[in-house]
Amino acid sequence: MSEATANFGLVDALEARGISRRSFLKFCGSLAVAAGLSATAAPRVAMALETELENAKGGLFPVLWIEGASCTGCTESFAQIETPDVGKVVLELIALNYSDVLCAGAGHSLEAAKEETIQNGNYVVVYEGGITQGFGSNTLRVAMETGEEILVHAAENAAAVIALGSCAVNGGWMAAYPNPAEATGVSGILKKHSIATPVVNIPGCPANPEWLMSVLVQVLMMGGAEGLLAGDVPAVVKTLGLNDEGKPQGIFGETIHDNCERRGHFENGEFVYEFGSKEEELGYCLYPLGCKGPQTKANCGVTMWNNRRSWCIQAGSPCLGCCEANPNDPGDNWVEVNTPFYKRDRDLHIGDWFFRPTVVAAGLTGIVGAAILIHRFGMKKAGRMDGGADFEPIRAWDAKNPDRSIGQYEYSVMGDPVKMKAAQEEIAKQYEVAEEAAAEDEGR
Repeated sequence: MSEATANFGLVDALEARGISRRSFLKFCGSLAVAAGLSATAAPRVAMALETELENAKGGLFPVLWIEGASCTGCTESFAQIETPDVGKVVLELIALNYSDVLCAGAGHSLEAAKEETIQNGNYVVVYEGGITQGFGSNTLRVAMETGEEILVHAAENAAAVIALGSCAVNGGWMAAYPNPAEATGVSGILKKHSIATPVVNIPGCPANPEWLMSVLVQVLMMGGAEGLLAGDVPAVVKTLGLNDEGKPQGIFGETIHDNCERRGHFENGEFVYEFGSKEEELGYCLYPLGCKGPQTKANCGVTMWNNRRSWCIQAGSPCLGCCEANPNDPGDNWVEVNTPFYKRDRDLHIGDWFFRPTVVAAGLTGIVGAAILIHRFGMKKAGRMDGGADFEPIRAWDAKNPDRSIGQYEYSVMGDPVKMKAAQEEIAKQYEVAEEAAAEDEGR
């Protein structure tokens, strides 16, 4: 980039591409909402972008985008931005110094550019995909470095690492049982090597590009990478609003269900039980068809996709819970936790034994039913079901406490000693018969 281009202001760059100041402010408002802020924060976001992008050294903000074990879906999601688009213009003022997928360079020259950025410092790493530790992590070997070494080398001198997509957060697809590649996420690898560089986890499959954009804007509002390096890790975590899983609270602080456009139907008990039904046509709640919205935390219903045109549930699909990714547990990945996607209950497994909750419920119901049937045959054999059971002439409590009787009887018992004694003897006899029958049942 030439010096003239570097001094070319952000507003000028926008206007040169046919984007008005009003469109820019609208874009800043969407970023504010994506970050969990109020839309009224748009002017503050705009000022931060203008100041940081125009005054930064060379007008560029260095970013290394590194691929791990991934399908590059997050890159595709982020790259498919309409033209002209404010987000694309802003990103053009960010130096993507390295990208396995998007860089025009290759081989030694590309690796040299990455190494130069690492040595200069003041950069952010965007890591996409899981890290496979199996086979010595050689399945991700590039330029004589294993996949694990690549991440560690890039993260050690970085201002922050953004784990983009559920695979980067905790291994995603690769970490699903039985996880033969021993896949895990960025946080797990950095903890393994005692690297304190802050990690921002942005799950999703793929992650929404506006989520990454909002995080990058917050980084710029903190004074760029130099601002990150100048502060300690707790300050970074606080400013970016990260929760205990390293996820931006503004984006991943509420469930899909909280902001779902079909929630009113859920509250009214109006559900879709079959695709292609009248209920589906009416836009009823998809919960019975396996929607994982109630347990998945993300603001998809607010940010939406494809420049805020639509999102999964609006398009008619139940939420698959692709943002479920626990960076502290590779086994708690969205694929393993939420499959089968179109069933209400997930599969459970003990070791290599997989089973459905409905099968367990049916089995327990059968056991209880068989126990009741056996008990019925025992009662029949003992003669306790023939002719029905005689009622007690008087309750045991009333017989023992005639002055505090709570029962009402058709004949006078309480005041007649003879009848009272007969009633007590009858009660004792019934207890004796019941105890003998119980002893017989235990013997069988």
